[in-house]
Amino acid sequence: MNAPALGAVAFAVRDASRPLLVLGPSLGTSADAVWHDVLPLLDDVLDVLGWDLPGHGSSPAVPPGSLDALTVADLAAQVLVLVDRAQAERGDPGAPFWYAGVSVGAAVGQQLLLDAPDRVRGAVLCCTAARFGEPGPWLERGALVAAAGTPTQVTAAAGRWFAPGFLERAPDVGTRLLASLQSADRFGYAAVCGALSRFDVRDRLAEIAAPVVAVAGAEDPATTPGDVAEVADGVRDGRLVVIHGAAHLAPAEWPGRTATLVRELVGRERRGGER
Repeated sequence: MNAPALGAVAFAVRDASRPLLVLGPSLGTSADAVWHDVLPLLDDVLDVLGWDLPGHGSSPAVPPGSLDALTVADLAAQVLVLVDRAQAERGDPGAPFWYAGVSVGAAVGQQLLLDAPDRVRGAVLCCTAARFGEPGPWLERGALVAAAGTPTQVTAAAGRWFAPGFLERAPDVGTRLLASLQSADRFGYAAVCGALSRFDVRDRLAEIAAPVVAVAGAEDPATTPGDVAEVADGVRDGRLVVIHGAAHLAPAEWPGRTATLVRELVGRERRGGER
């Protein structure tokens, strides 16, 4: 299998005077679409780098069959390549960074915490799980999208992504996110479905020592508060936060609350690790 080509989004990459935060997206979205309203609440104190899944957002299209064996570990390895490049540009080569991600983006965060524990200072992991259910439904969804495209997923995604009433209250946000789904490459989407079908780090969570804030949407049918609590409880230094009125894309639905959690986590280390 070829290494997955991930797009890098340099939201606010300047120099080493600020910590670096890396942002990961959800399946069917882009880093900009999910984190758009969070960014202005963070870039005064942090440099911010985003990344996009294969065939999503700024990433190139995926040739059919080229990523059939894709894993979350493959994605994490390529994210680290992007981070290393950004850290070198900032004049801080090899330095550790902060991480925040949603769904599969947060699964990549878990993998980074496991595979590069000396690089990740801490993470805000939103609407995620240590295992995303049985493989069968993921493989079926991937096969459908590979054959018929991502528009087949728009109606179901709208029901998973947003709490009741959100699309009526914030139609611009919903339009932005659903447009990112419709434009995603079908083979890239299918490859990530396959990666999610193979992801299972439940028996490794206790290896994660860096602080983790695990954020659940109270209305999330895809990764329930119980799924997210398993992550918070399984790591050595975990905290569970449940956001009421949020579903599967909590940063898009509640950008202010999400930004506060990121700033609190970064500030905790700056205060010497106080809770």
